[in-house]
Amino acid sequence: MQSLPLLAAFIATATVITITPGLDTAMVLRTAAVEGRRPAVLAGLGIALGCLVWGAAASAGLGVLLQASKTGYTALKIAGAAYLAWLGLKLLAKPRSAFEALDASGREPQAARSAFWRGLLTNLLNPKIGVFYLTFLPQFVPAGPANPAYPFFLAVIHVLLTLVWFAVLIAATLPLAGLLRRPAAMRLLDRVTGAVFLGFGLRLATSRMH
Repeated sequence: MQSLPLLAAFIATATVITITPGLDTAMVLRTAAVEGRRPAVLAGLGIALGCLVWGAAASAGLGVLLQASKTGYTALKIAGAAYLAWLGLKLLAKPRSAFEALDASGREPQAARSAFWRGLLTNLLNPKIGVFYLTFLPQFVPAGPANPAYPFFLAVIHVLLTLVWFAVLIAATLPLAGLLRRPAAMRLLDRVTGAVFLGFGLRLATSRMH
C-alpha cells in the first residue's frame, strides 16, 4: 500500500538530489546557452529516457546483476568514462565561436539533432545511475507485499522532477543566450564544459561499486 508520508519524503529528497549541480545540469545549461531551446529540450529528454531505462532495469532486478557483476560494471563504467572524456576533449580542442543556425533546407544542424543522443548515451553508459536507483529507491518503498512496479513509479517521479528542473534551467538561461553566444563567451563556455565532462569522466573511471 502506498504511504503518503513516505512518498512525500521521497519527493523532497529527490528534489534536492535533482537540483544539486552535476553532469546533467552542466549538459543542459551548456546546450541551452550555446545551441538554443530545442537542442536543450532534446538533451533533457535524452537524459530523462536514460534515467527511465535505468529505473526500469533496477525495478526488474537487472540492477542487482550489474551490482553483482564486477566485470559488467567495470566494462560499462569504462565505456561511459571514455564517452565523457571524448565529449570533453572535443569541446576543449575545438570550442565553437559561432551558433549553428538552420541550414539552407531549413533543417536543424547536426549538433541539434545529436543533442538527444548525447543526453541519452551519457546516462545509459553510467552504471552508477543504475546502482543509485538500486540503493536509493528501496528506501522509500512501503513495507508489505513486494510490488515490482512501485520502484519504477518512484523513478518516473524522479524523472518528472528532473524535467521540471531542466525547464527552469532552460528558461533562466535563454535570456542570457545573446551574451553567451558571443564568440569569446562561446569558446569559454565550451572549454569550461569540456573540463567538467573530463572531470566527471575521471570520477566515473575511478569510482567503485558500493
